[in-house]
Amino acid sequence: MANGQWYPPEWPDRIRALADGRLTPVTPRRAATVMLLRDPGPAVHMLRRRTSMAFAGGAYAYPGGGVDPRDDDRDIGWAGPTRAWWADRLGVDEAGAQAIVCAAVRETYEESGVLLAGPAGDCVVGDTTGADWEADRAALVARDLSFAEFLERRGLVLRSDLLRAYARWITPEFEARRYDTWFFVAALPEGQRTRNASTEADRTVWITPAEGAAGYDRGELLMMPPTIATLRALTAYDTAAGALAAAGGRDLTPVLARARLEDGEIVLSWPGHEEFTKHVPAAGTATGTGTATGEALRTTTETGGAPA
Repeated sequence: MANGQWYPPEWPDRIRALADGRLTPVTPRRAATVMLLRDPGPAVHMLRRRTSMAFAGGAYAYPGGGVDPRDDDRDIGWAGPTRAWWADRLGVDEAGAQAIVCAAVRETYEESGVLLAGPAGDCVVGDTTGADWEADRAALVARDLSFAEFLERRGLVLRSDLLRAYARWITPEFEARRYDTWFFVAALPEGQRTRNASTEADRTVWITPAEGAAGYDRGELLMMPPTIATLRALTAYDTAAGALAAAGGRDLTPVLARARLEDGEIVLSWPGHEEFTKHVPAAGTATGTGTATGEALRTTTETGGAPA
């Protein structure tokens, strides 16, 4: 049985085009995603992307999205570690760090209704389901309003102390849509509840990392490599607080897939994550499309993957 690894059938053709010099990699866009946790479990909040989505349709993921450059240098209310501290932790400059943290908090609010911000640095807002809140959330989604402007309008302080940086993954060079994504963990604030606020998702779930990983291994839950890799890492913790405490020691060196050709065969690997290694034979990949080819590409042929 195949596992649930998201693997587009067009990848072989794109990998060969990159190797032949016919494909120029696009510059990855900075992004942030948040693994929102709650006890007991802990359980993590996940959403299933609509199958109509151009990127990873049907895959389970965490709330997340691209960085808004309007959030990089505006003076905003800020609680927790300084921007300089975050810049050092994320490996970017201070303006970039502010924008990435803003993106993490904004996307969590846009897609789950949970807001890691409050009127002061020691609290968070309560109910965000009113019509006025929804109007602001819709404006954020439409990018009519930047998150920095939203915080200022509401008189809110961003609670960066509620976030922990956990991992960093960069979309492979042969992908048409590329993201340089920082993964964060956060605990669901007391008094707040999640809801499916995203137009990009058709389902949301609270699921323990072990249950999610088992569903992936059975081929029942489709996930991208960064999602299942971070989900497996979360199985080590019994509480949300434990996961947050351990995040500070995690390596944020970017994980970037590597593809090479060996005697016409494509070998695709993610350094440090052998589970995702693929060997794609030269035969049967001339077009890179079709159901049979797509199913064949799901097979993990090195140790660590589920049996095909």
